[in-house]
Amino acid sequence: MDFKKSEEQELLLESLKELMERECPEDYVRRCDEEGRFPVEFAKALVDNGFGLLGVPEEYGGTPVDLLTLLLVKEEIAKNGGPINVFTQAFQLDNMLTYGSEEQKKITMHYVKQGQVPFCIGFTEPQAGSDTSAIQTTYTRRNGKVYLNGHKTFISGALTNPYLLCMARNCDETDKTKAFTMWWVPMSAPGIKVEQLHKIGWHMLETCEIYLENVEVEEKDIVGQEGHGFLQLMKNFETERLLMAATILGMAECAFEDAVRYANQRVQFGKPIGTFQLIQEKITYMALKIENMRNLIYKTAWEKENGISTQITSALTKLYCAQSGNEIIDDALQIMGGIGYTNDCRISRLWRDARNYRIGGGTDQVMIHIAGRNILKKYR
Repeated sequence: MDFKKSEEQELLLESLKELMERECPEDYVRRCDEEGRFPVEFAKALVDNGFGLLGVPEEYGGTPVDLLTLLLVKEEIAKNGGPINVFTQAFQLDNMLTYGSEEQKKITMHYVKQGQVPFCIGFTEPQAGSDTSAIQTTYTRRNGKVYLNGHKTFISGALTNPYLLCMARNCDETDKTKAFTMWWVPMSAPGIKVEQLHKIGWHMLETCEIYLENVEVEEKDIVGQEGHGFLQLMKNFETERLLMAATILGMAECAFEDAVRYANQRVQFGKPIGTFQLIQEKITYMALKIENMRNLIYKTAWEKENGISTQITSALTKLYCAQSGNEIIDDALQIMGGIGYTNDCRISRLWRDARNYRIGGGTDQVMIHIAGRNILKKYR
């Protein structure tokens, strides 16, 4: 297998770097973080310059590319200190473009082409985080309508995204694999109440509680097939884990490069701190972890593109990259010392934002469970 970037990939990444220098300088990212607002200008710039629709099929106005190219773009945005919550369209849209009705697809692509995120994903609940099958939000039919009732939590983008992709269960179905259905719900619908949560990091994307009380939808608002919601949900989990791994790889590379430059410049005891062996030890192991993260991500993407099962490797990749990325960024902050702990230094933002990667998209513990269980199956 060959992980050398193609000429097209090299040109794409160089073009992205130039775009970020113009449209996404560090002071812009810092300002968005401080103000707690989504970087709408940069998201629109990505669309206007051909990046926003990468990976979207041609029939929807996009440019098809392979999975590794998408991951390289996501990594490059984070590596250059960019917002971590942009460039998610191709991954987020896959379920909608696969299962959505023509009307739902049309609405979705209208917002995407404007650089907006069309919907938030309403799966997580207070009692259903890692255990998705424990979802308690229900849908019931009466008088020709469908009514949703329940409570969603940790929902990103709920204040700004116009629609909710809501998972709900049919109380009359006892088989959990057939009980769940996805619904397309306007966030402006009567009966929806949203309350914002305040987080340690991820300030550029709001996270909310959503309460649904007799929210009325219609049969046409089903996404995919009734009773197939859980199977549809599982479709993109492995790809989502690779996306998160690529993001924190880029964040780790950003922090690493800032810290190594600082180690060459910062003088203590009459010498650059990079000449001290304890600093060199940190830098060496940081570089080793980055190399391992990159190899895992690229190899797993290659496997997925070649039809090889990534059930185990995607979980291992997410687990290793989330843990190692946090360790690298923490070591980078340590090398930077006091300045690294201030908001003037972007490593402090990376440090805050990185911690969620060991929780979101599947916790470390769930990744261990998925990988461990399936490794054992191989040797029965």
